[in-house]
Amino acid sequence: MTAPVGKDLERVRAEAQEAVRRLREQRPTLDDLSIDVILTNARSHYAWQDKPVSTELLHRLYEITAGGPTSMNTCPARFIFVTSDAGKQRLAKSLKAKNIDKMMDAPVTAIIAHDLEFWRDLPFLFPHEDRRPHFEGKPEHSETTAFRNGTLQGAYFMIAARALGLDVGAMSGFSNEIVDQEFFAGTTLKSNFLCNLGYADESALFQKLPRFPFDKVCSFA
Repeated sequence: MTAPVGKDLERVRAEAQEAVRRLREQRPTLDDLSIDVILTNARSHYAWQDKPVSTELLHRLYEITAGGPTSMNTCPARFIFVTSDAGKQRLAKSLKAKNIDKMMDAPVTAIIAHDLEFWRDLPFLFPHEDRRPHFEGKPEHSETTAFRNGTLQGAYFMIAARALGLDVGAMSGFSNEIVDQEFFAGTTLKSNFLCNLGYADESALFQKLPRFPFDKVCSFA
């Protein structure tokens, strides 16, 4: 990909600015019910209906997730959709016992991972300036950047899934080391967290747990 220059750059910037203005005019805010669906009254789920999630819907989920911002458009997250019996058996090796049934019953379990060498793709993702020297030969900086931005993309993924009518149940009760051995051996990928996807069986829910009030965790400087 080649970055636009001169008149072409002026044109694409003007088009992008107008597109944002037009969107804000058409939909300045989400309504309260939409916010409830994606965050305010959304729930983490533990039980699942026997209802498949289509490949087409997973493609759409990724497309929405990919639109979220990351620093320098690094896009380090990688998503592995575990749907087969064989894949789930491999993933089960990493899970704490209480999480195995949750994962096995979910139509899809996504491994949210990040690529430690994301920077190799920056000529495509950030074409107007070569930012590879910021990361090449700097593994700690690369890992921090990959983890931070991959985690952001994992959050976008969960919100996008809810917006598309899916339910989610994120899990951290597993061994990252075992997941990396099973799925990413010989690669530059590292796992972050797991996320079950599907259509929930709400009978497993309990009351929503408390959240801190504004004054407890927010301040001004």
